Amino acid sequence: MKLVCVSFALLVVLLSPAWPQAAGVFAGRWDLTITEPNVTYPSWLEVTERDGQLAVRAQPREGNVRPVSARIDGSTLIVTVVPAAPARPAEGDRPAAPARPALTWELTSAGPRLTGVQKRGEEVQGRVVGVRAPELKRPAPKEWSEPQPLFNGKDLTGWVTLNNTSNPRATQNHWVVRNGELVNEAQGHNIVSTRKFDDFKLRLEFNLDAGANSGIYLRGRYEAQMPPPARLPEPGRGPAYAIYGFVPAAAASPCKPGEWCTYEITLVGRNVTLVVNGVTIVDNQEIAGITGGALDSNEGEPGPIYFQGDHTGGIRYRNITISVPKL
Repeated sequence: MKLVCVSFALLVVLLSPAWPQAAGVFAGRWDLTITEPNVTYPSWLEVTERDGQLAVRAQPREGNVRPVSARIDGSTLIVTVVPAAPARPAEGDRPAAPARPALTWELTSAGPRLTGVQKRGEEVQGRVVGVRAPELKRPAPKEWSEPQPLFNGKDLTGWVTLNNTSNPRATQNHWVVRNGELVNEAQGHNIVSTRKFDDFKLRLEFNLDAGANSGIYLRGRYEAQMPPPARLPEPGRGPAYAIYGFVPAAAASPCKPGEWCTYEITLVGRNVTLVVNGVTIVDNQEIAGITGGALDSNEGEPGPIYFQGDHTGGIRYRNITISVPKL
């Protein structure tokens, strides 16, 4: 009799829809910092509800923000950032790959903070601390300062280079100054301004070789993709992101590889406007959270401008100026 009852109960569970789970204390956006034994880096998490179920997005250290599976077990939120993958045998030119355990965050709430661990399978890889992301809602400045040079056209004064990624091929600096231009000659370091900014209007000219891949990080946290999307996809094919993973372009950039183009980027709070060669491709849209490759997740603080160099060379910038709100 007991066996029948247990089997019936199991059948009910298997045939029933997923139990609804309220986001509760985990609801909202969270700026995360993950500390492993040899490195500390930022991440981001958004927890909402949709049709009575958790709807969660996560931003790992690198790559794209993504919808992820999550569940609440007692007082713990368990987020599967990267699902497990089975072993893969060699096939043709493709090498074999071992099985990969899931990457998860196990988080508990303590008022305005999250704390927990990052795991690879059952192995704890690091500690996770999260704070509620600030709203950053504020009106546009009534007036901007005169543009100030951010690059002197002579040397790298005011800039530092670094590899803040896990890319083992980005360990050398290849940024140089040539003919008044800031040039990345090959895959290597990113380059970061020593000055930090809150709200700003950044103006520059850029020239990217065909196939070059870079980004302009705003406050060191939000990547404006470079080159900007030159065409929009067909309906139903997904967006062409201008802010990596978060904000799609509403219009195609008129800029072509190998030609000099102008770029004006205005960031107020977490709202961004992007104008390429006079064409507005993003008009005052919210950036929900930090993008992959961010320097930190301290969204409420000023941050630098940084140009991505860890993907490719073939990148040139010139006439880089910045304006800030007039007091």
